[in-house]
Amino acid sequence: MDIQQELNKAGGFKNLELLAKQVVEGFIAGMHKSPFHGFSAEFAEHKIYNQGESTKHIDWKLYAKTDRLYTKRYDEETNLRCHLIIDNSSSMHYPENAGSSIDNLNKISFAALAGASLMHILKKQRDAVGLSIYSDKYDFYSPEKGSERHHQMLLNKLGEAVVAKPESKTTETYRYLHQIAEKIHRRSLIFVFTDMFQTTEDDDNLFEALRHLKHNKHEVVLFHVFDKAKELTFDFDNRPKRFIDIETGEYINLYPDNIKDNYEEAVKAYFNNLRIKCGQYRIKYVEADINAGFNSILTTYMIERQKFV
Repeated sequence: MDIQQELNKAGGFKNLELLAKQVVEGFIAGMHKSPFHGFSAEFAEHKIYNQGESTKHIDWKLYAKTDRLYTKRYDEETNLRCHLIIDNSSSMHYPENAGSSIDNLNKISFAALAGASLMHILKKQRDAVGLSIYSDKYDFYSPEKGSERHHQMLLNKLGEAVVAKPESKTTETYRYLHQIAEKIHRRSLIFVFTDMFQTTEDDDNLFEALRHLKHNKHEVVLFHVFDKAKELTFDFDNRPKRFIDIETGEYINLYPDNIKDNYEEAVKAYFNNLRIKCGQYRIKYVEADINAGFNSILTTYMIERQKFV
């Protein structure tokens, strides 16, 4: 399926629910040899069969395809609680000329559609989902629920985040993660979508907040949202350009080639440090390039869900 073409028919982000459905259906269609093959509204998921368990729910068709034993875990057996956390600071609205169309995603529109896609799966699984959105303040919070009305409200909030154009909104991510951690009392799977734009001095504070999120045996996944071509490999033509900090308004004029090598080396080192620190705190770190599609997001969810329940 040409996901771009299909989503364009839906009118950009005017119907986030339909966009999410198309993303998930495209993902599921590509899982032919996966242990998750056969995912549908009839049952919640496959799990590996453990010796001694009842053979009543073994999926023998899947066994014929994979030569491995899996059982179906039905909807009523699941009670997953999931909380989505979205960074909506000004830097998440980069590139500035993107975001209004599925053809050209910026970071916040990628995060919103990824979140909506996860919500679509959670809805099919009859699981509870909550949402937090923050920028230079705690913009929105809703606890985990599973009703249709709740689901629609969260979709509306994600859509509003995409079309908002915050001006010079910096953020202290760690401050709001601490607040969110205090609100989530029952064990949950927590997904954080952020571009990790912060001062070096905030790094220790951020990881303290992420560790706080893990209290009460929560599982935390950090989706590091970025534009790989621009923000990692610094892929700009070598003409004089003005680079502006979206959050502070500060700028610098330069030829990209003059700093490309040093920039790329510094950013790769920063990314690697994030990955190492997440490992130390037992937080799953996932790179989320806005131009690479949503498979890594949904695959991560599938893996973490099996580990969680």
